[in-house]
Amino acid sequence: MAKKIEAKADNEAVKATTKKGVTSKDSKTTAKRSVAEKKAEEKETAKKSVSRKLVADKIDTVPADDITVDTSSLKNKETKNYTVEEKLFMLYKLQTIVSDIDKIKTLRGELPLEVQDLEDEIAGLKTRVEKYHAEIQDLDDNVTAQKNKISESKLLIEKYKGQLDQVRNNREFDNLSKDIEFKELEIEFSEKKIKEFNAAIKQKKESISGSKEILEGRKIDLEQKKKELQEIVAETRHEEEKLREKSKSFEEKIESRLLNAFKRIRKGARNGLAVVNIERDACGGCFNKIPPQKQLDIKLHKKIIVCEYCGRIMIDPELANATEK
Repeated sequence: MAKKIEAKADNEAVKATTKKGVTSKDSKTTAKRSVAEKKAEEKETAKKSVSRKLVADKIDTVPADDITVDTSSLKNKETKNYTVEEKLFMLYKLQTIVSDIDKIKTLRGELPLEVQDLEDEIAGLKTRVEKYHAEIQDLDDNVTAQKNKISESKLLIEKYKGQLDQVRNNREFDNLSKDIEFKELEIEFSEKKIKEFNAAIKQKKESISGSKEILEGRKIDLEQKKKELQEIVAETRHEEEKLREKSKSFEEKIESRLLNAFKRIRKGARNGLAVVNIERDACGGCFNKIPPQKQLDIKLHKKIIVCEYCGRIMIDPELANATEK
C-alpha cells in the first residue's frame, strides 16, 4: 500500500515537471515573437521618418515664387448674391428695355414680313420660269424625234413603192401595200404629235412671258419695300443698339435660372411681358384679381411670386416706379 502511494506521488511530480517545461517553452516563443514585432515596427517608423524628411527637404528647395495658385477659375465662379428685391428690380428693368425694343420693331410694321414674302415669291417665279424652259427643251426634243420618224417613214414608203413593181404574186403586193399604209399612218400620228408638242410649247412660252411680267413687277415692289425698311431701320438703329447693349448688361447680372424663366415666360406671353406690376389689385398681364395676402407677400420682397393665372412674375407698383426713375 505504501509503495502504491509513493508511485502515485512520483507520477504527479513528473507530470508537474513536464507541464512546467511546456509552459516555459511557450513563454520563450511568445517573447521571441514580441521582440520580432517590435523590431518590425521600429523599421517601419524609421522608413516613415526618412520619407517625411525627404519630402520636407524637397519642399524647402522649391522657391516661394514657384508656388502659385490659379485663382482665375475661382474668380469666374464668384457671383454676387443679390437680394430678392434687387433681382426683381433687374428683371423689371430688363423687361422695360426689351419692351422698348419691341416698340421699335412695331414701328417697322409688316415690312420685314412683306420683304420676305416678296423674296420668296420672286424665287418661286424664277424656279417656275426655269422649269418652263426645261419643259420647252423636252418638247423641242420630242418634235425633233417625231420629225426624224416621219423622214424614216417616207424613205421606207419610197422603198416599198419601188418594190411594188417587182412583186411576183398578190401576197407580196398585199404585204407591201400594208407596210406602206402602216408607215403613212405613222406619219399622220407623228404629225399629230408635233402639233400637240408645238401647242404645248406655245402655251409654255406664254406662261413664261406672263411669269416674267409678274417677276419684274415683284422686283420693283421688293426694291421699294427694302428701301422703306432700310429708312426705318436707319432711323432707329442707334437707339436699338443702345437698348440691346443695356439689355445685355442686365442679362449678365441676372442668374441663368431666372433669365431662362424670364425668356420662357416672355416667349409664351402674347404681349411679350414677362414681368408686370400690380394695377388696381390685379395682375398687370392678365388682369385677374390678386388676393390681399399675396399682394402683401409681393410687397415684402421675400420671394419671387408669379401669377397663378398667367405665370408672369409680379412686382409691387413702388418697385416698378423706382425702376422708371
